[in-house]
Amino acid sequence: MSFPNFYERQKVGTLFKPRVSEVIEVADQDAMRPSQRDERRILLLLVDPQVDFVHEDGSLSVPGAVDDTRRIIEWLFSNLERVTDIAVSLDSHTPLHIFYPGWWIDQAGNHPEALTPITAQEVDDGRWQPLFEAEWSRNYVHELEKRAKKTLLIWPYHTMIGTVGHSITPALYESITYHSEARRSQPIYVIKGRIPKTEHYSILEPEVKVPEDPEGSLNTALLDKMGSYDKIYVAGQAKSHCVLETVASIANRAGTQPELIQKVRLLTDCMSSVVHPDIDFESMANESFERFARLGLQQVQAADPIDSAG
Repeated sequence: MSFPNFYERQKVGTLFKPRVSEVIEVADQDAMRPSQRDERRILLLLVDPQVDFVHEDGSLSVPGAVDDTRRIIEWLFSNLERVTDIAVSLDSHTPLHIFYPGWWIDQAGNHPEALTPITAQEVDDGRWQPLFEAEWSRNYVHELEKRAKKTLLIWPYHTMIGTVGHSITPALYESITYHSEARRSQPIYVIKGRIPKTEHYSILEPEVKVPEDPEGSLNTALLDKMGSYDKIYVAGQAKSHCVLETVASIANRAGTQPELIQKVRLLTDCMSSVVHPDIDFESMANESFERFARLGLQQVQAADPIDSAG
């Protein structure tokens, strides 16, 4: 199988300046039918394919993400004429955030270590105290456990706005640019995670709604946009968190929009789970995806032809 001549498999997961002009020149030579003419419209939804998650030295590196990204790129090249549009989410954070160590201290004034769970009971008991938005923070951990069925987890600082780690991993960025030029398709970029008072795994909605913030509720415009496609292929990082919660947001609409989850094709070998010493995130994600499969979600692999995969 041949790929565009700028593509170098060994560079996936490494830092370099994307060769935008060169990629566009190659794409112009390889120009294809404009995506607007597609009779069968397919969306590739890439969840948080950023340096901090994908690269082995990223601040929240997901084991397996480099190989996942290589498969995503090659799947895209192999299906360039079928993929109508590409949507990419960017996890986007600032230093003061409810799931970062600097938001909390213990009774001795120490910040929690990364990957520390903070329960509502521990906050009630004073074991952990918020330094910001005290009333909101205490209510938040209760709301999270009650409605989202999760415990607040402290994460290492990652995908900080303005840092290299926030960027799309370069080899994938080049492939997105190539598709955009060759198919005359503008990439759709979705920014999420900028609200300091809540986690925001799903690209469609935060874990706890923040009504006063424009990004603090369900992104109905994006949901409607996704509904306009015949199929939605989903890949990215991490399977156990942002991919899972994005698919969960779609599955949660099955009562009123059952056709949406039925359009989703999960590229299972193009995503990996966060590894935690005490929590089996992989098994938890698999159980959820099996539940969503009963609503119509299909799990496929990069080697499966699009047409035979449904």
